[in-house]
Amino acid sequence: MKKNALSAVVLGSIAVLGLAACSPASESDASPSASASTETAVDPAADAAALETIEWNDKDGVPELTFDTPLTVTDIATRHIADGEGEVIEEGQNVTLDYVVYSGTDASQIYSTFEAGTPEVVTMADGQVVEDLYDALLGQQVGTDLLYVYPDTSSEDGAAVVMAVTASSAVTPLARAEGTAVEPAKDLPTVTLDDDGMPSIDFSDAGKKPEELVVQPLIEGDGEKVQEGDQITVHYTGWIWKGDQFDSSWDRGAATSFTLASGSLIDGWVDGLAGQTVGSQVLLVIPPDLAYGDQESDTIPADSTLVFVVDILAAS
Repeated sequence: MKKNALSAVVLGSIAVLGLAACSPASESDASPSASASTETAVDPAADAAALETIEWNDKDGVPELTFDTPLTVTDIATRHIADGEGEVIEEGQNVTLDYVVYSGTDASQIYSTFEAGTPEVVTMADGQVVEDLYDALLGQQVGTDLLYVYPDTSSEDGAAVVMAVTASSAVTPLARAEGTAVEPAKDLPTVTLDDDGMPSIDFSDAGKKPEELVVQPLIEGDGEKVQEGDQITVHYTGWIWKGDQFDSSWDRGAATSFTLASGSLIDGWVDGLAGQTVGSQVLLVIPPDLAYGDQESDTIPADSTLVFVVDILAAS
């Protein structure tokens, strides 16, 4: 769960590259999914020719681009640079991307996940990633390099945003938690799963509201341990203590991927999920000081204790 914007909980619903933390879109106010202006005719041949003028060099494993400016395109465009040597990228996988973003106006660097240590995860599924990027990645091997360029609608000179992208890993997430069932402690809410694994909750037998973080595994998976800083994929549902549900990835029909990092997620998630294993289902009861404190957040009142059931589906 995002620390400062509940509406941004749906990290996995953001279409492409950018994502939850410091993104190229937020740096330039450009939209990665923006198509060409209605005043400019789309010209794929011209766009391809523009991308051919970009020179890609690797410096200590980090891509560096050089090109004449201003560089413009009429629509989203991609160019394959180099094959990878890893496994083939397939439908349904979570692909971790590292990238460097450049301004088409003056070829200056805007942002780098290599420097920030914040690679992004995209899901290879319909509606989860922009079609052009999907087509450029599907069937390629991990390690592949590509250019991803799109019009910067905020640019006065019409220059593009230019991205050097490397697919650094690909993981097939679980559909739901799987492993060994764990008997929960007394006085906690009762969690029930439907046939698909979607949780519901009953507070009638719950005891006094906890004042400290509660981390109760309900299913113990046999995957790798999650560490702070990992990119993780989860299904989750959240409720207010003895109150209403306020969010659920299950209801949206898609799991969510994000970086498990303090400062971008509420502390209760980071503290509660770090050290758990992939495949696990974890009940979190998070007191206000590890959630939103005395701040109201959308449908969550101030000083709320929050309850989550989280399935950890993948980590990288």
